[in-house]
Amino acid sequence: MNKQAGFTLIELAIVLVIIGLLLGGVLRGQELINSARVKSLTREFQNIQVYIYGYQDRFRALPGDDPAVATHLAGATPGAALLAGNGQINGAWNSAAPADESYLFWEHVRLAGLAPGSTATGTPEFQPRNSNGGRIGVQSIAGTTPFTTITLMTGAYAVCSDLILGRDATQLDTTLDDGNTATGNLRVVATGVPGPGLPTATITAAPAAQYTVCMAI
Repeated sequence: MNKQAGFTLIELAIVLVIIGLLLGGVLRGQELINSARVKSLTREFQNIQVYIYGYQDRFRALPGDDPAVATHLAGATPGAALLAGNGQINGAWNSAAPADESYLFWEHVRLAGLAPGSTATGTPEFQPRNSNGGRIGVQSIAGTTPFTTITLMTGAYAVCSDLILGRDATQLDTTLDDGNTATGNLRVVATGVPGPGLPTATITAAPAAQYTVCMAI
């Protein structure tokens, strides 16, 4: 008479433990990846403040708006003559126009040695990208080119970054501000919403949901 082979309870328990350990490792690894991405995004927001203040401290002017940038930095491109030196970073934070001060901001801080990246304006690699592949940039909130991405924001400048996942946007607000994505210095709006858009406190963690995060400084 043939005996039917099968797993003992001990063997089944061992298999379940192994599966649990593997799942735990995968989840922990994903958690570490998410945490590293948020830390990178956080640094990107904080670094722009360093660029602005570092440039002002050295040249007594704003990067992008510096009327004497050609004297300060060899090979630098001055902004529009009528706007240079007016104390504003004119142009949209995500501008792709090489004449805009918000675009030239990156050339100036890079040539000054404050930020890494290409100084070749007009090339795809010149435009800065965040950890998620979205744009990141800065502009004045009020002035010749008013800030319209998110309404109700106050301050001198808005640092914005788009294509940010919902869970990352929430964590950024918790790390950098008051934990409410509709209030405070850091506010969030769904990417693609025509500006000016009201900030949202309802963030979804769905993989396809992407947001634009802006912080006033």
